[in-house]
Amino acid sequence: MSDTTSFEMASVDRPNRFQVNPVNHHKNNNDNNEDRKSHAPPADEVYRRLTNIDGELLEDDTFDATQLLNKQQPRQQRQSIKSSFRDKDKPSRFKDLQTTTRFQVEPQNEESDGSNDSQEERELLDNEYDTKYGKSFRHFTREALPRLDNYRNMMSIQAAYRPTLDELHNATLVGKNTHSLQRNRDPEADNTNGQVKFGWIKGVLIRCLLNIWGVMLFLRLSWVVGQAGIIEGFILILTTTAVTTITALSMSAISTNGVIKGGGTYYMISRSLGPEFGGSIGLIFSLANVVACAMYVVGFCESLQAMMQSLDVSIVDGGVTDVRIVGSTTILLLLIIVVVGMEWEAKAQIGLLIILLAAIADFVIGSLIGPKNEGERAKGFIGYNATLFHTNLFPDYRTEGYVSHDFFSVFAIFFPAATGILAGANISGDLKDPQKSIPKGTILAIVITTATYMFMVLICGGTVARDATGYVVDALNGSFAFLNCSSTSTGTCLYGLQNSFQVIELVSGFGPLIYAGCFAATLSSALASLVSAPKVFQALCKDELYPKIVWFAKGYGKNNEPVRGYVLTFLIAMIFILVGDLNSIAPLISNFFLAAYMLINFSTFHASLAKPVGWRPTFKYYNMWLSLLGSILCVAVMFLISWATALITFCAVLALYLIVAYRKPDVNWGSTTQAQTYKNALMSVQQLNNVEDHVKNYRPQILVLSGLPNTRPVLVDFAYMLTKNLSLLVCGHVLRGSGSQKYRNYLKERASNWFQKHRVKGFYALIDGEDFEAGTRALMQATGIGKLKPNIILMGYKTDWQTCERKELVQYFNVMHKALDMYLSVAILRVPQGLDCSQLLGSPDSNWTTANCSLEVPRTLQPNESSNDLQASEARHALSGSVDSLSRNVSQASSTSDLSFIAGSQVKEVSGLPDPLDAKTTNELPNTLRKSKAKHDDPVSLYRGPGGVELPKDVLADLTQFTRKRSHAVIDVWWLYDDGGLTLLLPYIISTRRTWQSCKLRVYALANKNSELEFEQRSMASLLSKFRIDYSDLTLIPDITKKPQETSTQFFNELIKDFVVGDKENGHSSKATLNEDEALISDDDLLAVVDKTNRYLRLREYLREQSTKSDLVVMTLPMPRKNIVSAPLYMAWLESLSRDMPPFLFVRGNQTSVLTFYS
Repeated sequence: MSDTTSFEMASVDRPNRFQVNPVNHHKNNNDNNEDRKSHAPPADEVYRRLTNIDGELLEDDTFDATQLLNKQQPRQQRQSIKSSFRDKDKPSRFKDLQTTTRFQVEPQNEESDGSNDSQEERELLDNEYDTKYGKSFRHFTREALPRLDNYRNMMSIQAAYRPTLDELHNATLVGKNTHSLQRNRDPEADNTNGQVKFGWIKGVLIRCLLNIWGVMLFLRLSWVVGQAGIIEGFILILTTTAVTTITALSMSAISTNGVIKGGGTYYMISRSLGPEFGGSIGLIFSLANVVACAMYVVGFCESLQAMMQSLDVSIVDGGVTDVRIVGSTTILLLLIIVVVGMEWEAKAQIGLLIILLAAIADFVIGSLIGPKNEGERAKGFIGYNATLFHTNLFPDYRTEGYVSHDFFSVFAIFFPAATGILAGANISGDLKDPQKSIPKGTILAIVITTATYMFMVLICGGTVARDATGYVVDALNGSFAFLNCSSTSTGTCLYGLQNSFQVIELVSGFGPLIYAGCFAATLSSALASLVSAPKVFQALCKDELYPKIVWFAKGYGKNNEPVRGYVLTFLIAMIFILVGDLNSIAPLISNFFLAAYMLINFSTFHASLAKPVGWRPTFKYYNMWLSLLGSILCVAVMFLISWATALITFCAVLALYLIVAYRKPDVNWGSTTQAQTYKNALMSVQQLNNVEDHVKNYRPQILVLSGLPNTRPVLVDFAYMLTKNLSLLVCGHVLRGSGSQKYRNYLKERASNWFQKHRVKGFYALIDGEDFEAGTRALMQATGIGKLKPNIILMGYKTDWQTCERKELVQYFNVMHKALDMYLSVAILRVPQGLDCSQLLGSPDSNWTTANCSLEVPRTLQPNESSNDLQASEARHALSGSVDSLSRNVSQASSTSDLSFIAGSQVKEVSGLPDPLDAKTTNELPNTLRKSKAKHDDPVSLYRGPGGVELPKDVLADLTQFTRKRSHAVIDVWWLYDDGGLTLLLPYIISTRRTWQSCKLRVYALANKNSELEFEQRSMASLLSKFRIDYSDLTLIPDITKKPQETSTQFFNELIKDFVVGDKENGHSSKATLNEDEALISDDDLLAVVDKTNRYLRLREYLREQSTKSDLVVMTLPMPRKNIVSAPLYMAWLESLSRDMPPFLFVRGNQTSVLTFYS
């Protein structure tokens, strides 16, 4: 848009006005205020430039928008267009047919021409245009502009303000999502209003400095110099810093990969590695902070007690009782500070930091002043001395008690001095900008503290001797005899770097200030731990990863303070202060911190390795291999500190990990574990694609035409019995008509829930918009990827083939043809009670009834229609039923009637119904069923009738006939023809299942000649033994070509009587009749296959004689020859073989071997 033109849309409270304000315009303003009516331009020209470069109008400035709509749009589409306006508060104004949209032209300056306009005026106009246009444009489009609010909720793919794809794409969908949140309003504003937020200095830097600078700085650093010397002391500090720096870099990468909420370390690890690792580390990290708080308080008490003893003052006994009294009082005061509010806690931290900095400055100044008297010289403080510095450069490891110190033992003692880098991250919820504050504050704190440690190492090594007797006389006579410990009566010295922990106080200019610094270091660390533990624990409780802890998730006040967590921390810390042996617990606490560091490093490495698209940290100074090295270093340091406590730590993490893994919390955080699972699966499928097929590695990969799994549970259970822990199972569902995406997602969710509830490891594939034959063809062709494609199609037997529409019968028959054309094996299962249980079982959506809305639903099949049919009858209305008879779930008590979808030309409107995918309305799998094996094994909990009524025992027995354990079951295998061995392999797989382990296989085969019957039987027995298949009985049928009994022939003729036509009918040949309708049988057809028919009728007689008492019959499926056998004739064969029989499975392999006797 040029600078000379601007648009101004009026407020939505008035009729829409487009005000065109040309900068260069010479006409009088009054001329442009008249309303001039003309025909409006098309809608797509509304936003085109309305004036030329000279400010002249290109179109009439007023048009009636409603007239345009009346002319060009049908009524229904007009309603849709009107609904697109975003002004939901005033929809009535769009109903007024007299509403007009006007373009008003106003000159910006009557007296001056455009060439004299200043740059400031132009910018002002542009700003005015941007503001008003931005406020109004959304009222003229369904589209949402890119805004922060649309991406705020990371847990949901669908944004709060973004319209759904159905709303945008479907012109007839006039319903709108109503959002409780107002546009241009921050949903989190209420949560942050009045909340105290810290910047990177007060929130991260100061906390990390105070937590890293601990008691070690004043009590152990000088001892480290005495043992390791200056050079190895530097190496030791730098090694420690390397671990913490790598961890800080990894943490910076994680913290800048999206918004970090409250929970700090737990939040980062759980959202990166998943709830299992996050939950275990969160819990032990919280516990470590609680016990660390008690340790720091006890350290403060001991320092205070030492000072009191130097002044000869005590409270009770000057021992452990005094420590308990002072410790209890101190922890109570700290609790009051944090409960009052984070602001007071921050102020206390600043005060403690000032004291700590003053103590460090006091030490540096004291070293420059030198010894103030001979007594200090006699204790080893000589002042800066080159000879002393050279002596202290090298290590002098000694034995103390029963410990012979070396570099690693000294490293283990010093390492806790470098911990505390997570102090800022742990209060991530109280930071203004955690993404910037955490990296900047943490890394700077590490740099400052490392420099401080190394500087103090230099001072100690250059001014204080390793050993000193403390004899003032030796110092007064000018000799250095006080450095020789052999002159003492015991031969040992009490002073110097190796022997005294008060060296820092000795060097300082003002000794009591060092005590104050020691107090500040311990209290600040205690305060930080007291804040960190409840904050992390609160975030953990909110996620409900562990049972019985959600009570602690509640926060109080504007800062959502975890007061309950504070009290719990106080009580646990008090117990350790009064009872615990903190010296033995200290290594365990360090290992807990190191475990957290390890997983932070591993999180960054894992995210970089998995490379999910969402891994885009703005902090670039990290390296995946450096993070892996940091993780390995953390583990190494854990075992260096104490191998026993390292093992305890790993056991604790593993136990907590297994608890979360067993509970399977219903969370989806987009962790890198999920990304790695996808990557591994993709790589495995690609590798599998390069593996050549071999008969020894054959696996039955089944596409079962079950529809929605809960409608045919017996069929799915049977298929899963063949594929469990072995191969691929896909439940195919052909849905007639075009369903909405919301409806498809709803079906997928129901299928997924059914799989989880019944512990079936399978997939659900949905095809809509087609009839049964076309949909099944699409399933067979498109299901699977690479080598993970079905090689067997399993169907339910069509029991209503005699009464259903002929088109359905032909489609069912053609599916078998198509499967065989694609070299797929075909299996058909028939059970006496039928497979379709949709009328019998209640819908899982018992809380959704037909009263929820007035939407139409797919046509419900009648009871006399096929209970096993995989396709609904042809719909006689515009809206047709689902192929798998899903609509039969729609009983008086339920279920899908409140889901909108479009089939054919029927238009459905969306009402104000709950979203089927909404977390509150979705059928969630009860935890009891997910966790309890007893519940899973109990069919009463798995199957319920309509309204939740309990089903009779005989019905439950039928529903669980393939899942309940059987004793002494018998499987009859009628291996009629060699189809590659699949007829024999499938029953063998069934016999290996836990529920059928004790079953017996009885094999029946056809004999070629009666005279060679014995030879053929030995040959068949030899073949079975080479296949290593155990069988209990082998029978060969000798006279299969014998003519069947008359009753069998009459039975068969009764089956086909409604399908038989004469040679000529109505003047058309039989061939012509069959071309018009393939579901008929001519006399020629019967004559052509009379031998086969007699053979199958003879088999029926053998079956009724041999297998009526069996638990399962498996038989080779007769081959449906193209253009030879018609659909009803073929179904009559199957009916003759399987009627009034136990569960019956027809199997036809694809004529390639699935069995081999070679190793």
